[in-house]
Amino acid sequence: MYDVAIIGAGVVGGMLARTLAAYDLKICILEKESDVGMGATRANSGIAHAGYDAEEGSLKAKLNVQGSRMMEQITKELGVPYRRNGSLVIGFGDEDRESIEKLYARGLKNGVEELRVIDGEEARRLEPGLADGVTCALYAPTAAIVCPYELAVAAVGNAMDNGAELLLDFEAGHIEKKEGYYEICAAACSQGSCGSPAEAEREDSLQGKEPSGASAFPQMPQPRKVCARYVVNAAGIYADEVAKLAGDGSIQIHPRRGEYLLLDRECGDVVSHTIFRTPSKKGKGILITPTVDGNILVGPTSVDGEDKEDKATTQQGLAEITARARENVKDIPLRKVITSFTGLRAAGNTGDFIINSPSQGFVNVAGIESPGLTAAPAIGEYVKDMLAGQGLELRRKPDYQPCRRPVYAFRNASVEEKNEMIRRDRAYGRVVCRCETVTEGEIVAAIRQNPPARDLDGIKRRTRAQMGRCQGGFCMPYLAEILSRELGISYEEITKSGRGSEINVCKTKE
Repeated sequence: MYDVAIIGAGVVGGMLARTLAAYDLKICILEKESDVGMGATRANSGIAHAGYDAEEGSLKAKLNVQGSRMMEQITKELGVPYRRNGSLVIGFGDEDRESIEKLYARGLKNGVEELRVIDGEEARRLEPGLADGVTCALYAPTAAIVCPYELAVAAVGNAMDNGAELLLDFEAGHIEKKEGYYEICAAACSQGSCGSPAEAEREDSLQGKEPSGASAFPQMPQPRKVCARYVVNAAGIYADEVAKLAGDGSIQIHPRRGEYLLLDRECGDVVSHTIFRTPSKKGKGILITPTVDGNILVGPTSVDGEDKEDKATTQQGLAEITARARENVKDIPLRKVITSFTGLRAAGNTGDFIINSPSQGFVNVAGIESPGLTAAPAIGEYVKDMLAGQGLELRRKPDYQPCRRPVYAFRNASVEEKNEMIRRDRAYGRVVCRCETVTEGEIVAAIRQNPPARDLDGIKRRTRAQMGRCQGGFCMPYLAEILSRELGISYEEITKSGRGSEINVCKTKE
């Protein structure tokens, strides 16, 4: 029996798990994918918003500003890159100026500090590459950038280091309220009938199926049933479906597609601030921002849809990004694009974050679209207090460790530090990913550290191997060899991103 089960291991679920792990509680995180941070967390702008955009009095406004103030300390504790680079909302005339003045007034009401409205000349002093037609801007020095999936990995890892359990490949398929607790069965259960891993394997064997705990990850057999006194639904774009499993049909979530272009790191000095256009009803428009790793990110589009699995990029979307970006920044080197991708935002039916408790012990954390990344630390505190109000006893652990040792980036180390790393472990002297200068030592650490990387994309999100201009063309075979060795599985079982994405068919030579 767990005290708290969190459904969803994105940045919000991870931050909540980390918050609760400071207390004497038995916690589990349930994630339907093969790794953490696989939904909106892995494909967004990575911006810690200042807090001027959300309507005053909304949960978005309150938790955005609170989360923005918490983010620097939390990223320091978790060893996650963070940079307060500031943002500019640029305008091109009187109508935009009026919108910017409204944003400024709203930001002051929300409690955003150091906010200023500046003219076009001052904006171009801050960002020389801005278009000549820029006449005004809202300058927010407290805006920052962070890596969203690294933050999720670190938050979940820190929670695990403090006793929380992570169950991957566990899709909630049935939730039943019992006397004083909830029973959550995996979708793989036969008509809601759940059992132990051993029972499940026997059942699969009788039906001629592959054992559920076998294949690529024999060391992590998955249970089919979890019982918990409290359940938090942080399932992203599927939060409405999870809520329905618990008898709550009030939430409606639809995916909002956002396409992005990522430029090579040699373009990293194109802008230093995050550049927005004046926002529309659907969002903040096409932005241009540096990333904490030195790339330039351009996007996203904003297209409402119904398909919660549609992450394809489109010619129309990428053309829109290109055209809008060139309106905002001169000479942006769009020939240096190294990859494109699409993220799905969880757009709710209220216009605000949906954080409520439809029944005792069950909490929804839904509709967490922008500024959800920024608000995530504050959401963790907010939901913790909700659970305490419903009777969850919070006794602080005397041995709680808030800090996490990061996977050290070899490329950023001094010569002396590199030599010391190699002296301690010779694997740090073998560079595997040439584009990003990632060593075997870092890759092995990512596989062994909580939560462990179990596939090629998991290594990518933790170390940046495969994220350079060759996109894994050179290093992927070597990464697969290391995964095979460390996980104790065959080369053919290595996947790109969980079961069903195997990259090798068979050996042609012994």
